Amino acid sequence: MSPKPSSSFAKTRSRSAPKPQPESYGVVRMAAIQMASGPNVAANLAEAERLIGMAADAGAKLIALPEYFAIMGLKDTDKVTVREQPGKGPIQAFLAAQAKRHGVWLVGGSVPLDCGQPKKVYNSCLVYNDKGRLVARYDKIHLFGLSLGNEQYREEATIMPGNRVVVVETPFGRMGLSICYDLRFPELYRAMGVVDFILVPSAFTATTGKAHFETLIRARAIENLAYVIAPAQGGYHLSGRETHGDTMIVDPWGNVLDRLPRGSGVVTAGINRSYQESLRASLPALKHRTLNCGNEGAVEVVKAN
Repeated sequence: MSPKPSSSFAKTRSRSAPKPQPESYGVVRMAAIQMASGPNVAANLAEAERLIGMAADAGAKLIALPEYFAIMGLKDTDKVTVREQPGKGPIQAFLAAQAKRHGVWLVGGSVPLDCGQPKKVYNSCLVYNDKGRLVARYDKIHLFGLSLGNEQYREEATIMPGNRVVVVETPFGRMGLSICYDLRFPELYRAMGVVDFILVPSAFTATTGKAHFETLIRARAIENLAYVIAPAQGGYHLSGRETHGDTMIVDPWGNVLDRLPRGSGVVTAGINRSYQESLRASLPALKHRTLNCGNEGAVEVVKAN
């Protein structure tokens, strides 16, 4: 896909493509993309295509896009206007084509999908394998709400919540899916059971992101002894909204391996399963759990590899 529309989103600082890094045995390079999307879907997809190409050239085998990568509208209802039926539409076709073209696993941070109600959508994270086939879908469960001074957000007005926890068995390990506000609910990740890496595509506000984003990302990594891949929206949007950014990849010990504070770009890091296993052997906290979160029967495990 090579659309040539004029960009519809605010210009932000861009970082040049990272150079491919040599990987040791058993290490898989993954990438998280940061954007400052606007209301023009075609322009956003063109920018996503450029950044996916950068990540693939850097050697990433799994690439994750941020929440709302295809549209950050002038108003909340804009995403409802461009909603797609499951399996149909330009956004889903784009994701499938890019995954197949680059031979990578591609995570579409969130896509607005029809939910059967005219004024709402599912905010859905879609996972495509390296053949371009959709292998998993997660509908955002926790819907963001904020009333803080002039900042007012009510996702429940335009989004239908999901009701299933989703874990994907990939060639790289067990991947847990979540979206943005889910990050504040650790019981979601406990319900996943043992996962090797967690996806958290986000569009945190500048206010809440500055206060909590890094702390929450690192906490989820530490308590689950898992890698966390957190692609984010980061910059100013034509709607007047400002998102926090700070896209990062964090290791199971809570170390930030790579990050991008603001602007469009790519962060990459190697996922080292041997290192992760050694940490879990030294500190077997996951085996020391004594309380059941009570929701583990509702987990959908997708065997995609």
